[in-house]
Amino acid sequence: MPATLTINAKSPVVKYNDLVLARLINESKPGSVEIIIIDDKAVKIQSKLELDGKTFSDNEVYPELVKVLGDGELDLSLYELSNTKLTLKKFDVLNEELEKINSHLDLRTFYNDTVTFGVNDICLWGILRSNGLMGSILKNKNFINISRWYSHLELYPALGESHNFIQQECKNLKTSQKLKNAAEGKKKEGHKANFDIDLPGAKVGEVVTRFPPEPSGYLHIGHAKAALLNQYFANHFKGKLLIRFDDTNPSKEKEEYEQSIIEDLALMEIKGDSLSYTSDHFDLIYDYALKMIKEGKAYCDDTDVETMREERGEGIKSRRRDRSVEENLKIFTEDMKNATEEGLKHCLRAKIDYEALNKTLRDPVIYRCNLTPHHRTGSKWKMYPTYDFCCPIVDSIEGVTHALRTTEYRDRNAQYDWMLNAMDLRKVHIYDFARVNFVKTLLSKRKLQWMVDEGVVSNWDDPRFPTFKGVRRRGMTVKALRDFVISQGPSRNVINLEWNVIWALNKKVIDPIAPRHVCIQDPVVVEIEDGPATPEIKKLPKHKKNADVGEKDVIYSKSILVEREDIEALEATEEVTFMDWGNCIVTKHADGRVTGKLNLDGDFKKTKYKLTWLANTEDKTAIKIIDFDHLITKDKIEEVDNWKDFINYDTQFESTGIADLNIKNMKKGDILQFERKGYFILDKVPEKEGDEFVFFTIPDGKQVNRYGVKK
Repeated sequence: MPATLTINAKSPVVKYNDLVLARLINESKPGSVEIIIIDDKAVKIQSKLELDGKTFSDNEVYPELVKVLGDGELDLSLYELSNTKLTLKKFDVLNEELEKINSHLDLRTFYNDTVTFGVNDICLWGILRSNGLMGSILKNKNFINISRWYSHLELYPALGESHNFIQQECKNLKTSQKLKNAAEGKKKEGHKANFDIDLPGAKVGEVVTRFPPEPSGYLHIGHAKAALLNQYFANHFKGKLLIRFDDTNPSKEKEEYEQSIIEDLALMEIKGDSLSYTSDHFDLIYDYALKMIKEGKAYCDDTDVETMREERGEGIKSRRRDRSVEENLKIFTEDMKNATEEGLKHCLRAKIDYEALNKTLRDPVIYRCNLTPHHRTGSKWKMYPTYDFCCPIVDSIEGVTHALRTTEYRDRNAQYDWMLNAMDLRKVHIYDFARVNFVKTLLSKRKLQWMVDEGVVSNWDDPRFPTFKGVRRRGMTVKALRDFVISQGPSRNVINLEWNVIWALNKKVIDPIAPRHVCIQDPVVVEIEDGPATPEIKKLPKHKKNADVGEKDVIYSKSILVEREDIEALEATEEVTFMDWGNCIVTKHADGRVTGKLNLDGDFKKTKYKLTWLANTEDKTAIKIIDFDHLITKDKIEEVDNWKDFINYDTQFESTGIADLNIKNMKKGDILQFERKGYFILDKVPEKEGDEFVFFTIPDGKQVNRYGVKK
């Protein structure tokens, strides 16, 4: 059984030394120590080790780990000092002890004067790292040897990254707890999303929610939130989720959109308990319209569109409002249903209250003629119900108990309830949540369609679009999208979010698994005088921190490619570090040649520049890189704005580069990191000779990209 080490990140003294030693043990003996980070002030321990059936805590832990490591002898006097006086945040006490340590380190690289750091260095470094006064200590010129020694140790990944390791584990804990709270419907703590909402009338085993997309375009990120929230509450109450296509407008709907929606929902792991269409119920909805007319609750109106809009806005009664039931039935069942010349002039309106303060109640249109054949019912119908009429009907008859929809529908909630009451249908509860709004982004399908039609973008899956397919094509992962929705929750607070919020979440998902590769742009040839006579290939890990990602081929040759920008930054002769190779003394000659002489024994810590490079062989791969800017230039488009005035027509930026030979084994949709450049997704694989691999930049949550456009 492996040992288990628990580190408390909220302890006054964080046991970095215990953590580092455990990680070193795992490097030499993989899986020897399971490391658990907790983030709890209420827990009094600093660290705890469970080993061979015994439990050690706090100051007992480190000596036991030294025994497990089996390499080096612990200076017990130093260890006692580290756990007593060096933990204090008092300059007078620290000064006295640090002066002794500073003197001891004079002319020593490490505490025991060895060729590398040992258990005593880790012991001392860990305690000082945990002391909040360490920043001031490092700046104190009286402790120059400590400062040198401390900074030197920070360069070793096991030590220097220990703080980041704990921080990341704490973030993982918070994310896991957030997801757990969401799954269990627990009340939020602090900034966490609150899922403990008042869902009226909700009973375990009886809740039925629905996601009713209109197949008139691709799902966008706002639809993703609605779908995921409806799924969450159905699962939480052990109920059902219905997927229903609101296909009542044949002029805008296509099977292409329907299939796309089904694909996107599957990718998001959203599976309804049933799939239906509003068109399944056209006959029944028609019967309810007849019922409304017969009961004097609806009338046919041939008022032109502009006049009707003006009358509704000013609360003016329509001249057709008092038509007889018989006249309305004749127009509806004969003229409108058959789309006669007279019928095409008419629509059917609900007779509610033309003077209502809530303008959605001012006799809304509930049926209108449309001669476009329907993609499911063909030419059977020549008039169709509006969303506001058919939605409450179908919700009620399909058994929906809770209609979750965005706050933009809030004014229409009264209309929804009126329809149910007018037709004596079962009550359906409504819960409003805030829609997702992002800066410099439009989510209106009508406006997105316009941009597609006008060629502002290539299609609905364009990587600049906020559609699910668009952001996926840009490199967004499903996990990041789901985590984002969970973090937002069903709040009713409407805010304009920066895109960096969700892209930062995405980076956390892809960074641990994205293979590392090399891309050189604007290359300069550097001839390595003592490089291999013939190219040599070595296997190196694709990800230095995750061996599971696999290995890649790296070619070493006498002729290599380095970016011009990097060469221009060098002195005439300067020692640099070529990543995954070693140090090299690079010389820039007057005739423009650049040469190098390897110094593989050189100290990489002493070089200013760590450069990426590629072997200048036939294996190098030509690529194209595309970066993007926002389609909208204004953070938030107001109602008074003409949105077309804020369209950015210059949003795509292309450049070329040379990548390593491993790129040829990748497939479309693969995500990687080009070292020193950022994250990219492969969008296109060459189909014929002369084609290039095309990569899109993936935003990493920063306001300014390392590559390309500064945003």
